[in-house]
Amino acid sequence: MGKTLSEKILGAHLQTGRLTPGEEIGIRIDQTLTQDATGTMAYLQFESMNIMEIRTELSVSYIDHNTIQIGYENADDHRYLQSVARRFGIHLSRAGNGICHQVHLERFGKPGKTLIGSDSHTPTAGALAMLAVGAGGLDVALAMAGKPFYLPAPRVFRIELLGKLPPWVTAKDIILKVLSILTTKGNVGRILEYGGDGLAHLSVPERATIANMGAECGVTTSLFPSDDMTRRFLAAQGRVKDWIPLHADPDAVYEGTLTIDLSRLEPLAARPHSPDHVSPVREIGPLAVQQVCIGSCTNSSYKDLATVAEMLKGKTIHPDVSLIVAPGSRQVLENITRDGYLQHMIAGGARLMENACGFCIGNSQSPASGSVSLRTSNRNFFGRSGTREADIYLVSPETAIASALKGRLTDPRELGIAPPFIPQPRKFHLDDDMILRPLPPEDRMRVEIIRGPNIGSPPENTPFPADIDGEITIKVGDKITTDHIIPAGARMKYRSNIPRYARYVFEILDRHFHERATRIRDEGRHNIIVAGHSYGQGSSREHAAICPMYLGVKVVLAKSFERIHTANLINFGILPLVFENEGDYDALQAGDRLRIPDVRAELREGKPLQITNATQGGTFFALYDLTDRQQDLILAGGALHDR
Repeated sequence: MGKTLSEKILGAHLQTGRLTPGEEIGIRIDQTLTQDATGTMAYLQFESMNIMEIRTELSVSYIDHNTIQIGYENADDHRYLQSVARRFGIHLSRAGNGICHQVHLERFGKPGKTLIGSDSHTPTAGALAMLAVGAGGLDVALAMAGKPFYLPAPRVFRIELLGKLPPWVTAKDIILKVLSILTTKGNVGRILEYGGDGLAHLSVPERATIANMGAECGVTTSLFPSDDMTRRFLAAQGRVKDWIPLHADPDAVYEGTLTIDLSRLEPLAARPHSPDHVSPVREIGPLAVQQVCIGSCTNSSYKDLATVAEMLKGKTIHPDVSLIVAPGSRQVLENITRDGYLQHMIAGGARLMENACGFCIGNSQSPASGSVSLRTSNRNFFGRSGTREADIYLVSPETAIASALKGRLTDPRELGIAPPFIPQPRKFHLDDDMILRPLPPEDRMRVEIIRGPNIGSPPENTPFPADIDGEITIKVGDKITTDHIIPAGARMKYRSNIPRYARYVFEILDRHFHERATRIRDEGRHNIIVAGHSYGQGSSREHAAICPMYLGVKVVLAKSFERIHTANLINFGILPLVFENEGDYDALQAGDRLRIPDVRAELREGKPLQITNATQGGTFFALYDLTDRQQDLILAGGALHDR
């Protein structure tokens, strides 16, 4: 029996366990990446391990998220990150060089390698046949220290792409179609592996769009083969030596297969407030649009922006529309400028933003209240844009520009013209001067690590208690994202200061959560969060676990969890429990007093936990799926306390 591409890469890196779906495995990590929203905490945790230098083949620190300097906090974090990189032998991509996923694809990704990153969209590198997985910052720090990365051995699901896309239909529409079928929940523990003759027509940047938004399905990662398209992309980057052919065996066995006929697709849009809330653009209707944002790690490649420029050539956007363009990297910006595309965008009314995450994370370009914003980014969660009262739609760059010209949501096929043909450059102009290479080992020990006043230490936790005596501090519903738990945007400048950042836990749902949780903690009781399905969607930001931990949260009781957030909860000593009977969720209310006796002993015995509702009376049971290693972490109070 042949092997899937996933099995080949995982097998070559396997250090513990077996490739039996669901069984915990530990794999060797070749490369890591961090970005500045998550990197400071990751490196603070790495420092606490007292290791003199990284033990990966390559680690890269990107400054690409919080680049807006309002107050000193972001600038101080960036100085810290640069000094840490110089001290420990880490590459540093400076602010302005571009978004981590775009730059890593261009300059560092290699077929067949493993990569984990403290960003949930790290699977973008799956476009290069990398086994690339998003993780919490602590997992990245442990990988840099040479430790295995642990995950459940995934189930491998094949997506067969057949045929060729019709005019005006794009890779963005492919992944929106996948999301409409697989949805954002129920895919934990899966890898999506792409194949079929349709791949012959999809470039690496187009594959990257698909792999990037696979994260919205909640899968472990997405993988494309390394083929001639891969070779051509690496050759254009001056890295053809990094290419190897790599693909699944013809007789590989998959969990299942989804076949998509590309010729039958049409322009799609994800409606508010979820990436899987997908409809054909033509069915949504003539929706007035006030803002259009092009960019993010999903759609900011050379081809994306050159297409935007050609569509704007000789035209001006509608007077009611604000058009924002954010290139994915300095390389993209420099090459579209050299090739004459930038002038068409500027003349057409585009506002050029920094090569950074920017509007996607919600730290700039918040739309007007009550307005409609079309974005080529990957998430449209409620409030993520910085404006709760705005409706965010996710679309392709082609649909976005057609709409910017018309002033309403527009299927680009309505323009009545042929789509522009954008040839992929055979050779990009390359300039890596904004990437700081590691110092020689003999010079690193002389580097002083610079810490501003906003930079604290990783918060201390205590061993897990013998008994839980807690209160339901908040009860939430389905599809709670990490943005619901801890806000992104402007609040992220406090990411290195956990006591300050923790003030905003669940701010978007309950402005009094911090006050209530602090009171319960200080009274010597435990905070408990109750949730519905798919708790912890979205970002890999471990702050969504660290900040609740700081506030005394010991248990999250949910109908189901997402993978990365589950790992982060465990890493910081919070017990994730699942209702044995989902109907018990309905009876619970915020403020109920819950007790779990002998929880440490019961966990060791593997028994369902009996929970008593001391407020309403009665008992119910909760389940857990924890390896011995994970139990050890929780009982110790987290991974930093289990060393």
